Amino acid sequence: MTIDDAARGFASLAVHAGQEFDPTTGAVIPPVHFSTTYAQDGIGGLRQGYEYGRSANPTRTALQTQLAAIEGGAHAFSFASGLAAEDALLRAVLAPGDEVLLGNDVYGGTHRLIARVLGPWGVRLRTVDMSDLDAVRAAVAAHPPRVLWVETPSNPLLRITDIAGLAAIGREAGALVVVDNTFATPALQRPLARGADVVVHSTTKYLGGHSDVVGGALVLDDDALAEQIGFLQFAAGAVSGPLDAWLTTRGIKTLAVRMQRHSENAAAVAEFLAGHDRVARVYYPGLASHPGHELAAQQMSGFGGIVSVALESAAAARRFAESTRLFQLAESLGGVESLVNYPNEMTHASVRGTDAAVPVEVVRLSVGIEDVADLLADLDRALAV
Repeated sequence: MTIDDAARGFASLAVHAGQEFDPTTGAVIPPVHFSTTYAQDGIGGLRQGYEYGRSANPTRTALQTQLAAIEGGAHAFSFASGLAAEDALLRAVLAPGDEVLLGNDVYGGTHRLIARVLGPWGVRLRTVDMSDLDAVRAAVAAHPPRVLWVETPSNPLLRITDIAGLAAIGREAGALVVVDNTFATPALQRPLARGADVVVHSTTKYLGGHSDVVGGALVLDDDALAEQIGFLQFAAGAVSGPLDAWLTTRGIKTLAVRMQRHSENAAAVAEFLAGHDRVARVYYPGLASHPGHELAAQQMSGFGGIVSVALESAAAARRFAESTRLFQLAESLGGVESLVNYPNEMTHASVRGTDAAVPVEVVRLSVGIEDVADLLADLDRALAV
């Protein structure tokens, strides 16, 4: 990030960082570089460091510059998926016998990666309610972990964790503090500025924003760790392709305005559901009744577009999830269109029977940018079924 970038606002960074016009034609939008290999000026004479598509690609470089700028980090890496990004980070910092202390309300794929892929390699996993810092301190004191990993807001129960408080615990214990910022995005929250060591994203979600590209990212300041991650990405090859990188860049350019609309619509949906007689509980940090509301208001500039809701029973939850029309029944989240998901049997099926299991009566809504009156009418009709 340059000095000029540091002085710019978020929306300006999202539009312009890494997006210089093409010097050959003057094209305002940089071209997509599909080449897998690059001509050398004599053996080892690389042009601007480009050699082979796995090691670097100009379109991916542009995205990584953009990602670093919007998260306020020194280094960014773009991966083929969010889980590929997580895997590279964990393999860069862990050895057999090391432990990850994970939030007990997280994306099921993260739990599965650590427990079932890295677990047989000798990595240990414990879970704790990261929103309870006393519980985190006790867990760290009992056995210092190598990594503290948190989602805030969490997936799908929208718990809020004090990032600065968690970072302080991590520093004292010598643990790496990783924050999954997928739900909030840097438009609403900057974990590195609050002391986190690494930020991870599924760029498939809000950063891409249009449900048309799969990707992941890591952003950090530590030079030595960045070198390790860069080596692993090159050696293992989980890079984003040039078109995927370009689509993600295009999505990020409208992130600020989209997150504003997502947040506005989600707030209206949460208020509507909180007053409905068929709803047992609403999970949304924008509600004053949410236990993390005050903290979320302090460390976020908005409350995001995800609303989870508990119905009267598992049967009621399934019926509701299968009865919406504008809210489409699908996995994933963060696109411009509204989605409904039944975590217990969809995104979080792999953690059933564990400490990270999602209550069977919970449904997760990814609130899109449609007209809010249409969204409320759809939910009202589905709840009446």
